[in-house]
Amino acid sequence: MCGQYGIPIIGDSPSIQGVIQVIRRLGTGSGAVLLTGESGTGKELAARTIHDMSSRRAKPFVAFNPTTLTEPWVELDLFGFNRHVATGVEQHVGRIESANGGTLFLDEVGDLSLTIQAKLLRVLQNRELESVGGGKPIPIDIRFLASTNKDLVREVRQNRFRPDFFFRLSIIQIHMPALREIRTDIPLLATHFLRKYATEVGRDIQGFSQDALKALATYTWPGNVRELQNAIWRAVSVSEGGVIRADDLNLHF
Repeated sequence: MCGQYGIPIIGDSPSIQGVIQVIRRLGTGSGAVLLTGESGTGKELAARTIHDMSSRRAKPFVAFNPTTLTEPWVELDLFGFNRHVATGVEQHVGRIESANGGTLFLDEVGDLSLTIQAKLLRVLQNRELESVGGGKPIPIDIRFLASTNKDLVREVRQNRFRPDFFFRLSIIQIHMPALREIRTDIPLLATHFLRKYATEVGRDIQGFSQDALKALATYTWPGNVRELQNAIWRAVSVSEGGVIRADDLNLHF
């Protein structure tokens, strides 16, 4: 199921409709975009949608998240390295080069070190890449998309994020609202996930009981849309009748 204009972002609230309208206008552009919002609000989905609606859609969409890597591996994975880095090491094409012609999505960019930020800024400015260990610079044609759940303005003020990198990344900003801010969209989203997962597992589930709808509407959703999605998947898996009940959702108030 896709939302308005074939965009796979679902919601009728003014906030979500505003996001959809901005994404529609970004299809012909090539500037960097910064997606902000709490974890689980759909920032990567928005980034993929921007790519899919652009002239780069036939080229790679490469996502990178630094949160599970140590800094040396962040640099190696992003920039790649040649076989002269160490004895017995084969050449590795990094994420940036892999995205050439397409889109590089820097997920949780606020977790990058100042050193890596500086090196990425040079790629943004010079449109060329130097892999770890040297070698001839490689011309790069990519669109940069980035996301963060941090307040980067505050990070800049506290010298944890480079202001020049922030300004280059945030030519256009899109804020993905928290689910508690768009409560009117919860029934629509819940129904979408219910149909998706019921079809996948071959269950005939018609909808939600009144107590389930009340639970969905009043829960705080700290994990946002991702938590809602997981709750519906769990409910579809454990429900015994043709209707999802509040107990099936297992929400922790």
